[in-house]
Amino acid sequence: MMKRSLLVSVVFASATTAFAQDEPTNVYWGDTHLHTSYSFDAFMNGNKTADPDTAYRWAKGQPVIHPYNRARVQLARPLDFLVVADHAELMGVIRSINAGTAELPEMSVWDSIKRWFTVRVLNSKIEDGTAGEVFLTLLPDAAKNPGGDPVQDPNNALPGRAFGDTNAMEKIAWDEIVDAAERHNKPGTFTSFIGWEWSSLPTGANLHRIVFSPTNGKTAKMFQPYGSDDSQYPQDLWQWLDDTSTRTGADFVSIPHNSNISKGYMFQETNLKGEPMTPAYAETRLRWEPVVEITQIKGDSETHPSLSPNDEFADFEQYSFYIQKSGGNEYTATKADFVRPALGTGLKIEENIGVNPFKFGVIGSTDSHSGIASADEDNFWGKMARDSIPENKGSFGIGRTVNGWNMAAQGLAAVWAEENNRTAIFNAFKRREVYATTGPRMRVRFFAGWDFSTLNEQRTNLAEIGYRDGVPMGGDIVRPTNPDAIPQFLIHAVKDPMGANLDRVQVIKGWLDADGINHEKIYDVAWSSDRSIGEDGTLGPVADVVDRKTGRLTQDVGAPELISLWQDPEFNADQRAFYYVRVLQVPTARHSLLDSIALQEEPPKEGPPVQQERAYTSAIWYTP
Repeated sequence: MMKRSLLVSVVFASATTAFAQDEPTNVYWGDTHLHTSYSFDAFMNGNKTADPDTAYRWAKGQPVIHPYNRARVQLARPLDFLVVADHAELMGVIRSINAGTAELPEMSVWDSIKRWFTVRVLNSKIEDGTAGEVFLTLLPDAAKNPGGDPVQDPNNALPGRAFGDTNAMEKIAWDEIVDAAERHNKPGTFTSFIGWEWSSLPTGANLHRIVFSPTNGKTAKMFQPYGSDDSQYPQDLWQWLDDTSTRTGADFVSIPHNSNISKGYMFQETNLKGEPMTPAYAETRLRWEPVVEITQIKGDSETHPSLSPNDEFADFEQYSFYIQKSGGNEYTATKADFVRPALGTGLKIEENIGVNPFKFGVIGSTDSHSGIASADEDNFWGKMARDSIPENKGSFGIGRTVNGWNMAAQGLAAVWAEENNRTAIFNAFKRREVYATTGPRMRVRFFAGWDFSTLNEQRTNLAEIGYRDGVPMGGDIVRPTNPDAIPQFLIHAVKDPMGANLDRVQVIKGWLDADGINHEKIYDVAWSSDRSIGEDGTLGPVADVVDRKTGRLTQDVGAPELISLWQDPEFNADQRAFYYVRVLQVPTARHSLLDSIALQEEPPKEGPPVQQERAYTSAIWYTP
């Protein structure tokens, strides 16, 4: 087959050149993964006051009081949407018990005595700031038989119900969370979604999902969030979503997160029980999980250096700390833990059973437990409320090796939607027209098609042509009638108006060969400055101009805007493939460097002093 290659890259001096006045969709910024004092682990780690109302006020740009250090804090740029996603398990219970407002159920005399003692100890530790020690006791043990069904492992045991049946208390908390979302939802200005987190963690394998719905408060009060104390199997969660949707009319999306610490279970080729993947199972997962969270405070889940050894940017904010008691399994990265290899696994499964369960888009979110959704390194308030100050970052793990320096401020969800309201944003999630950034608000367009020849020289009709003659991120292209046709990819990246310039734009390609083997390749398709691709096929690094004494950039490097019309030089029309875009910023200061400068100390050994923040688009798939 004849192959052609096309590379047209443009670097603009201004970040406004390629924007048309009226584009079909707008980009909206949000966080789908924020915890408040209604989450038991948040409350036990210093967040006693930042409730859902605080979270929404912060997201809207209003000043709030930090729940731990009591400083007045504020977001410089409001978000467009937010999901308060408190844990379904013990939702609002610890908060209520500590406040003395809990309606505790009747228990036997002996169980009541034990509960009284538990409550007394818990409240004492909450008051002296050591409740994190109690939280550690609630974490699971490592698997006795690694690699098997973790739910059925002998070491897997859910914490007992020390407080009795807490459903009534959880229902009160859920109704309060729903009411807060309804109060703050302002279509066209700010969108509040109703959601929660299903926190399955069998033997420390992170299988967590964020669930949210575009439904209204009246409908949301017709159900109570499904938790891992109902079932630890994802398929049971999906069945509950199906049943509840049929009963109430509510729709949902379920978003897996932190696959990087799933112990090889999040994107495996079987189901969690080890049974072969079936078309029905794959279709169910595809229906409810159109998007995954690729980056957040607990690390980046794009790929790992051991899985992508030829990717010089694979070693970004790696997080190798399982959520379990100390000891047990050492961290091991597998292809079932990361998004890029999972996209490849999806191609293989589709080849075998006709359905791709891993045809998902990507977003970023924070997973902050302080009620404060900030993905900015210079405005980072930690994972929990307690580690918002440098003195506490070193003791974040409380008995575990992880600490606050191991984590960074990331990420954000970017959505291309027609309007800022629940329906339009939710529909964008469903069609996967979403992307992730690690914090900066980089504006990224990505289209694929067979002929973008009507694109004008100024690129001012880029979005119009992309939608008319191609498909956006999250879409599919199929074999063309012309056997010599090569897919074209239209890419437009613009810097965060308040952030650093761009280093480069890359296309990540994955494909399945005739022998059923997965491959990946990275193409630099647009870049800043006068660099060029070397004889070894690589592009040299952009300059690191971060001043280690101030944290600021010492000179202007990078480009404000990059555009590329790229054609795959190695396209094979017989091979299934996926393509996504990664946009890299120039190096900027990490929170650890900024803290060390402020403290006049050496930067901590955990985490680099600078990082190259980035954006990841949802993929576009090619099917022969």
